[in-house]
This record gives sequence, C-alpha cells and structure tokens, in this order.
Amino acid sequence: MLNNTENLQRLIEVIAKLRSSEGCPWDREQTHQSLRQNFIEETYEAVDAIDENNMKELKEELGDVLLQVVLHSQIASEAGEFNIDDVAKNITEKLLRRHPHVF
Repeated sequence: MLNNTENLQRLIEVIAKLRSSEGCPWDREQTHQSLRQNFIEETYEAVDAIDENNMKELKEELGDVLLQVVLHSQIASEAGEFNIDDVAKNITEKLLRRHPHVF
C-alpha cells in the first residue's frame, strides 16, 4: 500500500502522463479556461457532501477537487508558470504566517 506522499506523487505522475503526447487527447486539449466550470462544479459537489454529512461522498468529491488542483498545476507547469510544489509551498508559507502562535 502506498503512503500519503506516494499516493500524491502517483496522482501527479498520472496527470502528467495524461497530458503528455502519449496521453489522452481530451486531457491534452484542456486549458485553465476550459476546466473552469469543472472546478466550480466539483467544489459545489464537495460542499453538498459536507452539507449532507456524507463522508463517503466527501472523500470522492475531495478527490475530484484535488484532481482539478493537480491538473491546473500541470497545465501551468507546462507553460513554465508554476507547478504543484509551488502551490504546496505557497499555502504552507501562508499557514505558517497566519499562525505565529503555533509556529
């Protein structure tokens, strides 16, 4: 069984493969703009699962939201803008700044 880091790394690799020349034509043609509505819909579905206190559904919907984050990060990485590590670094730094009483 994979650990947390390995599972996330595997997801990143799968998305990169789907976007590669050997990947899926649909995934390769996606852009930030074309995925915009998907991101919104997946987020609303996660919120609905929270409202329904449905943890099984929430787990699935959070995966869909994570897919969107990784996919947008991959698109940005291909354009030389940022990558998933940059996203993780930025949010970690923000959390540390906002919680000086803890860190």
